[in-house]
Amino acid sequence: MQADVDGVWNGSMLTVPAQRASHFEGVGTVKAYRRLTEYGFDKDAPPLVHTRRVLFRVLAEDQDRAQLYELAPSRAKVDEEYLLSLRQTLREAAGAALAGNGFEGDPRLRGVARRTIDRIAEYLRSPIAEKPFIRVGNRQVLHPEAFPPSIHALHLIAHMPLFQSEHYEAMQLLYEYLTRPLPRQDAVQVIGGDLLPVPYAVLGDMLPHRNAVESDIPFALAWLELMARLGFLQRNDNWTKMYERFIEDSGRDGVWHPRKGMAMPRSKHTYVWPMFPLEEPHGGEERWCDVTFRVGLIARLSGRPIELV
Repeated sequence: MQADVDGVWNGSMLTVPAQRASHFEGVGTVKAYRRLTEYGFDKDAPPLVHTRRVLFRVLAEDQDRAQLYELAPSRAKVDEEYLLSLRQTLREAAGAALAGNGFEGDPRLRGVARRTIDRIAEYLRSPIAEKPFIRVGNRQVLHPEAFPPSIHALHLIAHMPLFQSEHYEAMQLLYEYLTRPLPRQDAVQVIGGDLLPVPYAVLGDMLPHRNAVESDIPFALAWLELMARLGFLQRNDNWTKMYERFIEDSGRDGVWHPRKGMAMPRSKHTYVWPMFPLEEPHGGEERWCDVTFRVGLIARLSGRPIELV
């Protein structure tokens, strides 16, 4: 599978292949670009050149409905707040993909990152951030003016280390927010008068305990990698203990093995798809290479020594 001649994959941005799909069948542009980046493709590699042009266009304040791709509402009349929310989601996702491929110095990407972190910081300083939920009918939902960071925004900022150092105060606010207990309420928000799911919103600590790790090992590793890139892993004892557990589960040869069962870990979280697994499924020791690689990568990102065996 490959992108169309215009650089768009399957006419979409954020879709992931079905569980039984082969290779990239049905994948969206952002997910495909991130996956190829994880494989080690250079930003100027031919498969990525046309696609990055598409992603840079998504960064712009383009109000063309076609630029919403699979998120475009089917109705002719839609509340403008809803459209703004969709465009924000796609801009952050496109920015995250480009940041991960080494475009930190591009002024277009830095502009999106600056607007994103400023908006997040403004929200985190507001009274709404302390009590983000309101009652609508018999449900507790996010306030319409709440702007919690998305997983895409975290990925965007995490892959811009120089940018992080320029926004120390906002990064401190973000760290304090990400260590809050995760609320029990569902991620549903009042947007344009409707109650809509916001599946990419991060509402607190998404890896609060060992059960969260064991229920989704790939996402746990993705979260720990994000925290390491943000400089937060080393500051948090709980996340550090979660990571050290992965090290403890690695043998003398450095290869990780699960404590229970022999099935290769899998995740249903769409954020994880471009990262895991990168290897084709196998029945032998190859099953553990993706986890082992991530454990080593997190060690490197957090400044830990790596012993080659």
